[in-house]
Amino acid sequence: MPACPLIRQPDPTRFQAGLRKLNQRFTTYAATSPQPLPAPGLIITPEIRLQSELYLPINEIRRLFNRLYDATLSHAPILSSTPFHASLSWADCFVDLPVWLQFSADPACLLDRLLADQQLLIRFLFFSFLPGRFNGAGFGRYPAQLDWLQQYLSKRSDSLRILDAACGSGEGTWELAEVLDGNGWQPEQVQVEGWTIEPLEVWAAQTQRLPHEPQREKNYQQRIQPLLEQGWEERISFRAADLLAEQIESAPFDLILCNGLLGGPIINQPSRLQQVLKQLAGLLSRGGVLLVADHFHAGWKKQLPEAVLVKVMEEAGLSIQQAGEGLAGVRRYT
Repeated sequence: MPACPLIRQPDPTRFQAGLRKLNQRFTTYAATSPQPLPAPGLIITPEIRLQSELYLPINEIRRLFNRLYDATLSHAPILSSTPFHASLSWADCFVDLPVWLQFSADPACLLDRLLADQQLLIRFLFFSFLPGRFNGAGFGRYPAQLDWLQQYLSKRSDSLRILDAACGSGEGTWELAEVLDGNGWQPEQVQVEGWTIEPLEVWAAQTQRLPHEPQREKNYQQRIQPLLEQGWEERISFRAADLLAEQIESAPFDLILCNGLLGGPIINQPSRLQQVLKQLAGLLSRGGVLLVADHFHAGWKKQLPEAVLVKVMEEAGLSIQQAGEGLAGVRRYT
């Protein structure tokens, strides 16, 4: 497993007092609770959750693991991504962990192993900050949008600057390069940027490495190999960027994709939606196109009707049309 410069080895002595207290709590839990301990595949009933909280309060576990995140990452962690953030109990959290982390029902045992095993720690950190709910299957999330892009690209023949905003681990960015390549575009005609707020995602996109999902990593690398051989890697770059920042300095883009972010569970409050759309519209060249979709978070999770999203996009100075699974907003010339 390659070393990631964003991850450092924590000092285990900083966690010894917390580990002892947590292990003592678990010992009492295991000896006293009338309900079964957390186990792979266990259905968490209200009584199991109650007993778990009684003996192993999730707030204490969360604080200890948050300290681990702070100690191991060179940047401020986005804790809302982690498996502990919204869990109702340790029992709920445990059953949602991947099987390679379910080796003990004792959270102290998990933390102790992470402190002792750097490779396991790396996998755990990537699992924590690149959860499957953010990335879906990686490729193939928006096939109808890609069809719309095929038509758009067939009407262009000059150079293009493209942004994949909220690019995650980069599969969608490379998929865009596949579409360009398939439509006869040469790498030197195109500049593609991928932006995401999570630095670990930037590293994953740059290196095509997914330490927490080896098979997905292998598929990723095999899929983009033909693009690497043609030199597309020199025309694609990734960076950390917060779309809710005051203003991001950049040259304008002819095409911006922003999938899986707006109108769904991540950004749905009107003020935040307006702020991001104003930012993205301001990054477009005149006549440039913004594509927005949020299909992979599942339609039933959407927090805003499409009509509301259309209204906010229009207020940002865009003319709206349907574009596959989502919308296309064209920046007006006036």
